[in-house]
Amino acid sequence: MGQHIARKRFGQHFLSDTAVIDAIVRAIDPRPGQPLVEIGPGLGAMTDPLVARCGALTVVELDRDLAARLRRRPELTVVESDVLQVDFRALAAERAAQGPLRVVGNLPYNISSPILFHLLPAADVVLDQHFMLQKEVVDRMAAAPGGKDYGRLSVMLQWRYQVESLFDVPPEAFEPPPRVDSSIVRMLPWPKPAALDAALLQELVAVAFSQRRKLLRHTLGRWLEQRGFNGDFNLQRRAEEVPVDEYVALAAALSPATA
Repeated sequence: MGQHIARKRFGQHFLSDTAVIDAIVRAIDPRPGQPLVEIGPGLGAMTDPLVARCGALTVVELDRDLAARLRRRPELTVVESDVLQVDFRALAAERAAQGPLRVVGNLPYNISSPILFHLLPAADVVLDQHFMLQKEVVDRMAAAPGGKDYGRLSVMLQWRYQVESLFDVPPEAFEPPPRVDSSIVRMLPWPKPAALDAALLQELVAVAFSQRRKLLRHTLGRWLEQRGFNGDFNLQRRAEEVPVDEYVALAAALSPATA
């Protein structure tokens, strides 16, 4: 089998450090029969130990050459597609008898946030998610209020998931090495998230963080006025000072489905 050259347009950096791979697989702890989906299996560094533990695996691969290689393995179901076009709810329905999906992967760093947002609507059919991402992104995902890392991504993901940064991975664990540090993140969907209009929450949070240095009365306050909101919400704060549950409660109060 010929050597595969990493393709920059796909954001390919192949994990090659066996100690790191072992640590990731231990964190995932796959069990036989569970419906695992791996995004971006690449050369199979994580695919091999995962399938050894769970017996079968669905993989999502955009690179047609890599997809062709993966199809030679009968224990793999290959979805050759851009992950942003994959219907994860449909995948879960096909495997419903096995339980909720477990989604894993070394995500392409150039589209990691779009992938995370693409997965949001399927959170109720997912057991957990374990991803390798740029450390800066994981820091933002898991950030608490009050710091520079806390922002739109923090709020939108923490509304729907318990987010935990597990450990960091250095550039030399990859071939070719990326120019950034990486981290492994665990995402556990909340069993009973607040009922709200997700698009409205996203708009609300985008407005709030549009001018981080200003008090919310200059940004979110005007947005709320336009919607005739007369409820109790302290606008004498900056966006980064407001906890996730307050943003969520505000969006729930404004959502037609919960009005």
